[in-house]
Amino acid sequence: MKLFLMLLPWLELFTLIQLGIETSALTALAYVMVTIVVGVMVLRWQGMELFNRLRETQQGAVLGPRLLKDDMSVVLAGLLLIVPGMISDIAAVIVLIGPLRRRLARMVFGPEPEIYAPERDNQAQTTIDGDFKRVDEAEKKF
Repeated sequence: MKLFLMLLPWLELFTLIQLGIETSALTALAYVMVTIVVGVMVLRWQGMELFNRLRETQQGAVLGPRLLKDDMSVVLAGLLLIVPGMISDIAAVIVLIGPLRRRLARMVFGPEPEIYAPERDNQAQTTIDGDFKRVDEAEKKF
C-alpha cells in the first residue's frame, strides 16, 4: 500500500503522458482542465447540499450516519477529480456511484454494524420503587 501511494503520482503522470501520446497534448490538457472544473463543481454542489442538510437538522430533522458517509464520499470524489490524472479520476467515478461505492466498502470493510436501538413500548409503563435520601441534608448534620 505504501509503495502504491509512493508510485501514484508517477503513475498519474504516466497515464497523462500516454493520453497525450495517443491523442494530442492539447487533448490531455483539456482533459485535466475539464476534470478540475467538474471536481470543483462537485465540491460546490456538495457543500450547498451539506449546508441545506445542516439547516434541516437545526429545524429538528435527524442526520443519519449513512448520509454523513455519503456526503464525505462525494467530497472525496470531488477532491479526486481535482487531482490531475486518470487513476484518481477512475477512483472518483467509482466513489460517485453510490451502489458501487457501498458494495466496495462492504467487500473491503465488511458489513456495517447494526445500530443498537432498544425496542420501546409506549403503552407499557414501568414504575421503579425505591428509597432515597438527600445527600446535601446528610452532609449538613456532620
